Amino acid sequence: MAEGLEALQSLSSNPAPEAVVREPQIDAQGRAYATGKRKNAIARVWIKPGKGTITINGRDQEVYFARPVLRMMIAQPLQIADRLGQFDVTVTVEGSGLSGQAGAVRHGLSKALTYYEPGLRAVLKPHGFLTRDSRVVERKKYGKAKARRSFQFSKR
Repeated sequence: MAEGLEALQSLSSNPAPEAVVREPQIDAQGRAYATGKRKNAIARVWIKPGKGTITINGRDQEVYFARPVLRMMIAQPLQIADRLGQFDVTVTVEGSGLSGQAGAVRHGLSKALTYYEPGLRAVLKPHGFLTRDSRVVERKKYGKAKARRSFQFSKR
């Protein structure tokens, strides 16, 4: 019994394992790349130090995402990380609708920021920006009007 206590005490006295130190993942052009996904949208995001321009599919963000809510959604990771206006962001996004695409860009931008500056992971993770929102549209089943809705019942 005493041996068991000694073993437990030796385990509890050991220091906690050291946190994993991540290296920045930057390519030869000084960019960080990440892929973001939401619904059926896939966004490929490149960030590099710059003036803060955001280009989506070759167009300015104000042109591509006309709704201010979508532009605000994209800027959230940069605001929380306090990096607004410090990175030039280039995005190619396809699939889904504008809302899904904005979510994909936000996810990809958050991942790219953590690849460029691994220390930002602790800032972005609690806000849920690094989590891929896995909700997608449910498929339509045979014998149903939609995914779950049945055809209208007729007594006669």
